[in-house]
Amino acid sequence: MDFINLKHADDRVSFATAVQRGLGRDQGLYFPERIAPLDDIPGLLALPFVERSAVLLSHLTGLEASVTQRLVRRAFDFPIEQPQLADGSYALELFHGPSLAFKDFGARFLAACLAEFTDGSPTTILTATSGDTGAAVAHAFHGIEGVRAVILYPEGRISPLQEKLFCTLGGNIETISVRADFDTCQALVKQAFDDPALRERLGLNSANSINVARLLAQVCYYFESAARLPGVLPVFCVPSGNFGNVTACLVARALGLPIKRVLAATNINDTVPRYLADGDWAPRQTVATLSNAMDISRPNNFPRVEELARRAGKPLDQVLSSRSVSDESTTTAIRELDSQSYLADPHSALAWRALRKDLAPDETGVFLCTAHPAKFAEVMETALGRAVPLPAALEAVRDLKVRSEHIAGDFESLQRLL
Repeated sequence: MDFINLKHADDRVSFATAVQRGLGRDQGLYFPERIAPLDDIPGLLALPFVERSAVLLSHLTGLEASVTQRLVRRAFDFPIEQPQLADGSYALELFHGPSLAFKDFGARFLAACLAEFTDGSPTTILTATSGDTGAAVAHAFHGIEGVRAVILYPEGRISPLQEKLFCTLGGNIETISVRADFDTCQALVKQAFDDPALRERLGLNSANSINVARLLAQVCYYFESAARLPGVLPVFCVPSGNFGNVTACLVARALGLPIKRVLAATNINDTVPRYLADGDWAPRQTVATLSNAMDISRPNNFPRVEELARRAGKPLDQVLSSRSVSDESTTTAIRELDSQSYLADPHSALAWRALRKDLAPDETGVFLCTAHPAKFAEVMETALGRAVPLPAALEAVRDLKVRSEHIAGDFESLQRLL
């Protein structure tokens, strides 16, 4: 199985090399050269989650089934839940891993892959986070010998508990608070990868969703959701910032998973909804919102979405739809979900709101719950007028000291720290 650089088709590598490089030439994203539909979807859906995921990832990567079995068993060692709400929609809960966010699936699979493929050379994982990626990466790589993880995040733009969850570990985990927005953090990571000397000297790799291992791992839980809804053609609503999660949903559909529609829900950083409406790619200055992990105006995974549309031979707006939801509507959604006895964090509540606006009466909707509500305790308390109980993972870090370095949003400052 070859993986191609979407900017340079002649940059063609194996899955292992794509994972180890992170980015291709000129910051190009690696993607499977071909996504062949699967032959027996009903048979696949009948398998247990881990066994099915190993089959899926072997098909997508070209790795031997025995290898993907080993990787998946190491990475996917926590549950998925999918309760039905009073309004009939389903909440695909992906926050039961160690960092309490869906990013655990991709980060832990990436860590397992790098451990499998390593030649023993030191590796520096350099990544940017708008909130949840940082904790997932930190917990996935913490204590792994020969790996240094450096995580950039926008100062003051993630919740205090999000920050505590990954900025208190120390050891081989280094965290950098950048006086800028997430788009700047992401641009700094790309600049580092464009510096051949720096890349070689540090053994740079990325754990953002630009790394194809993270992206493909996320395909697996869409199949799990469908397996729990036999005979249903679901509409998936995905809270979207960097658009990796929704890309994984589109890959699942390309593999043959029966999906009626895919809806990307954004906050008021609405580059994609506007683009689908008028065809004009016009990112604006990123605005801070309650759903901070989605405060992204230049979604890095969108070239993969466009590539999937090209391969399907369809206009982009027939492959994906997108809605923007305001902070006011997000707060209302948190309260309305609470009235159904369901606690949802701002990102998940935003997705539910977009789904309810978009769903036809005869359709079944699934919205992705991407983070534990307690990670956004301040937002939840303001919306509901009461405190949200903290799970043990957050209680354990609540009073710990943040160990981050602080820099301006320029490449020279990052270079000095690296």
